[in-house]
Amino acid sequence: MKNTSSLGWFFTVQRATMLAVFLFLSMLTKAQSEDVYTEFSGNVSFEYRYFLNDGLYPGQKDHFPAMSIQPEYYMEWQGGKYILNFTGFGRVDFTDSERNHLDIRELYFQTVNNNWEFSFGLKKIYWGVTEAAHLVDIINQTDNLETFDGEQKLGQLMAHYSYITNFGTFDLFAMSLFRKRNFPGVDGRLRTPDPIQTNELTFESDMGRSRPEGAIRWSHYFGPVDIGVSHFYGTGREPIVSIQNDGTLLGVYPVIHQTGLDLQATTGPILWKFESIIRKSDIQDMKALDVGIEYTFGNIGGSGVDLGLLGEYLYDDRGDVALGSLQSDVFLGGRLAFNDVQSTEFLFGTILDVNRSTRLISLEGNRRFGDAFKASVEMRLFQNVSDKEFIYLFREDDFLKFELGWYF
Repeated sequence: MKNTSSLGWFFTVQRATMLAVFLFLSMLTKAQSEDVYTEFSGNVSFEYRYFLNDGLYPGQKDHFPAMSIQPEYYMEWQGGKYILNFTGFGRVDFTDSERNHLDIRELYFQTVNNNWEFSFGLKKIYWGVTEAAHLVDIINQTDNLETFDGEQKLGQLMAHYSYITNFGTFDLFAMSLFRKRNFPGVDGRLRTPDPIQTNELTFESDMGRSRPEGAIRWSHYFGPVDIGVSHFYGTGREPIVSIQNDGTLLGVYPVIHQTGLDLQATTGPILWKFESIIRKSDIQDMKALDVGIEYTFGNIGGSGVDLGLLGEYLYDDRGDVALGSLQSDVFLGGRLAFNDVQSTEFLFGTILDVNRSTRLISLEGNRRFGDAFKASVEMRLFQNVSDKEFIYLFREDDFLKFELGWYF
């Protein structure tokens, strides 16, 4: 089984967090006389992905059964003033061994006071308001082995200080131990002709993974408007890659400055959404935006069902070299929530290229069964993909995914 980078990261994290764990245990020992609340939970899931078409490249398979486990542990004491949070993850794929990986999603200590919070350890942070793209969400690396749409993230080692004032919330981040993306292997799908090896991607900075990084964000609200302004300086989470004429790949993680703005306004049943970024580096600059609207029809016909209609426009001035191929596209979709005890929900949509024939169609749905089981379905279709776009390499990788999880 070939996945030394994931295991190497796993043990690096163990060493990097050892001091923090000792601090956690020390503080817990002092708090033994206080009320301590603990909770252990998690899930075990079986996943099956089926690709509808034969692969474009030698070795690619169609059937991908897999299993995963995600244990979670939460502890708080002194009335919630101190918190310890842990989320782990493990994946076994019976077809593509490159998807086999262990990960610590989160392991952090947090102290909460009246108007400030401080946390240290591996943590996930989410920024953004739009549906089709998450432009401002820069803190965590994408777990490329788990999802095509970038929704799943890896934990990032950080010190995070949050200060709440009447003029908004200020978040400060100090980070290090950068995490590279992992990619499917020879047997896998949604890959380049020559499978990308994680260690083939280099760093612009001579300090590599150890380069210090920093970020700041201010967020506030004015009546119905929520606003966030952020700036990140460090190693970019998205590698800059290019396929050479001989099929070989060149890739590098650049040092970037990224300034982001996200806005959301609520006017009755309408949500107005906006995200935009400006990214500067010595290798490649970019500007991008995602602007959209969501209108919700609530309790349709007295059924309790809500239907939200979504529309967004996406622009990326990198054009054809953008990995997401969202250089000038429209997203149209809908969100269907049944509001039943089973929490049945569906999200469907299509991304249409304004200038070309490319269409991406997606469907996601989930429903609980009883108190312990949850079923999920996902579909991705690539239609009429232009040969000018990066995703042309995945044009035959339409797939269906079914997942059944047991939650404890």
